[in-house]
Amino acid sequence: MKFAFAGIDFLGGVFDGLVEAGWTPIKLFTRPCDGLYDHNETVVAQARQRRLPMQLSRITVGDLEALAQAHGRDWALVVAGYPWLIRGWQGLAAYGVNFHPSPLPTGRGPYPLFKAVADGHTEWGVTAHVLAEEGFDTGGILAQERFALSDRETHESLLTKCQLAARRLATGPIARDLPAHWRNAQPQGEGSYWPRATDADRTLDFRGDVDAILRRVRAFGTIETIARLGDNRIYVAAAEGWREAHRHKPGTVIHRYRRQIVVAARDGFIQLNRWSPVAVTEAGHLGR
Repeated sequence: MKFAFAGIDFLGGVFDGLVEAGWTPIKLFTRPCDGLYDHNETVVAQARQRRLPMQLSRITVGDLEALAQAHGRDWALVVAGYPWLIRGWQGLAAYGVNFHPSPLPTGRGPYPLFKAVADGHTEWGVTAHVLAEEGFDTGGILAQERFALSDRETHESLLTKCQLAARRLATGPIARDLPAHWRNAQPQGEGSYWPRATDADRTLDFRGDVDAILRRVRAFGTIETIARLGDNRIYVAAAEGWREAHRHKPGTVIHRYRRQIVVAARDGFIQLNRWSPVAVTEAGHLGR
């Protein structure tokens, strides 16, 4: 099967898996990345190695018509980590498949991993579904893999689990028997849409309990949470904590040692171990 891939390194294992299974790539659609949270170096290198045409701008119907003219209609548009809604592929490609890092219909939206950890989900998954033209992540389910989450899950560990599951879906049910899964796609029904995380979602609330605060730190990991200490705001990449009765007001800094800051929470203390006064997104721009 020929396929055009629309995505970045986030779920780039889907591209690798399809190639490994014998599929033939014909074009890469990707997007500009910041090199901090989003990366496309690997998929771009793979496209260059195979001398594939590449496109950074949003996919248009004209782009899809050009592929249909060059390759007929027996090809698939495979999407994994692409931010724009793609319309007009039906009738130009045989299949349109999206890989989404959630157990749909739960967790539709641009990036549900943060909330999955922050809300303490005990199970998660990855879904391959029909690429819908009228709504993100709403098409019929082609295949899905679910897996358990631990009570110490982090953003980074969940990301890895999703990447491994997406590749298994690509090399397994999608690559081996897409036509049969396509015929038997299961409608999703009612679901939930999770919007992009905001600074408010990333901000630690020391009025909460220790477990909830640490879960939020783990949910964002190297993406960083925000801690407001008096009039200052710092960006936290790692923390630990413990329960202990005390009379301090939540949010009070009760101890400092070198780079460690200990802050009172409702039912204990949070020790901020890795933090910076400058967000990682801004650090690379200092001095420019």
